[in-house]
Amino acid sequence: MGASISIDYISHRFSPSAALTLKEVDAKIGAGEMVALIGRSGCGKSTLLHMLAGLMLPSEGCVRINGHQLSKPSAKWNMMFQKASLYPWMSVKQNAALGLLFAGESKHESEQRVDALLDMVGLSDKKDAKVQSLSGGQQQRVALARSLATEPEVLLLDEPFSALDAFTRSALQEEVPAICRAQGITMVIVTHDIDEAIVMSDRVLIMSQNPGRIVSEMEVDLDWPRQHMDSGFQRHRDELMQRFEGTDTGLAGRKLDPDNDTESKSAA
Repeated sequence: MGASISIDYISHRFSPSAALTLKEVDAKIGAGEMVALIGRSGCGKSTLLHMLAGLMLPSEGCVRINGHQLSKPSAKWNMMFQKASLYPWMSVKQNAALGLLFAGESKHESEQRVDALLDMVGLSDKKDAKVQSLSGGQQQRVALARSLATEPEVLLLDEPFSALDAFTRSALQEEVPAICRAQGITMVIVTHDIDEAIVMSDRVLIMSQNPGRIVSEMEVDLDWPRQHMDSGFQRHRDELMQRFEGTDTGLAGRKLDPDNDTESKSAA
């Protein structure tokens, strides 16, 4: 079963004299929910995702998973990056089993579990191949199998499909949410692609920048799998585009008070 995530008023700066990268970020993600985090480049969305993985600690506030404050990484909240980061001298099966071996499982036990996962991600015929012989999309499937092998409660995705061709990207955008739904995994994906956010999530959180904050959110109440040409998809896309407009100012999603001269002038 997936884990619940609580982001509790996180603010962050990379040095005492640096400007705030994130400011009072506050959000709740339910167990088994799939959430997309979108924002312009430099808004701090990848920094926030690293904090959800326990790879960074915020300057202020905290992340809680199932009510427990996060202080370090765990195999129960795994992260997939833009690059697959595989060991080229190892086989597909060996790369996919690394997390299990690090967790102390025997080679025999880990390979048995990985076999089923490689079948799930469509690499049953590539198990003994060296990963350097695979395409970019196949390498990301290996990384996905490696992330799923430890039976995570949370899967965190940092634009993992951005370098793939359109056909492979579209296939993985459909397959990854299907796997998370089937296994009850909580999923958070960082993306700047509005279509990807709608295709893969139950809810979209929108960030402004300078400093990064969550300024709006949108439910995606569409049947699975999502089809780009459906009228419902286009309606959600148009609404999300409207909400996304103006996020460079840091004011998107906020109700401006006409009596507040500072905000009114900023909005103009």
